[in-house]
Amino acid sequence: MSSSSYEELKVWQRAMDLAETIYRCTKAFPKDEQFGLTAQMRRAAISIPSNIAEGKGRSDRDFARFLLQARGSGWELETQLELARRLAYLSSAQCSQLHNELAEIGRMLSTFVSTLKASA
Repeated sequence: MSSSSYEELKVWQRAMDLAETIYRCTKAFPKDEQFGLTAQMRRAAISIPSNIAEGKGRSDRDFARFLLQARGSGWELETQLELARRLAYLSSAQCSQLHNELAEIGRMLSTFVSTLKASA
């Protein structure tokens, strides 16, 4: 595994951008969601780049496991986005854009995992 920083990884950069977007979007959610959906979405969103960063310093095998955890957090966030859309906290257009970004990050994570497993 390369000794480069996790900050240089495109997937980490995209995940950080997504987390920032989620934080901005959830600011407009109702105040009674502060400890509910808002907090859940923020935790899931920041979990993606956090797992990438934590795994980067590990062996390839462990890194792959952390990348899979990041992907799982993405699936959690997809579900939460859908609920936010159903509750009209996010527009269909916002939700679609966020789903598309999550799907791309998910593909990047899957490719990265495959690459790590092939090199093991």
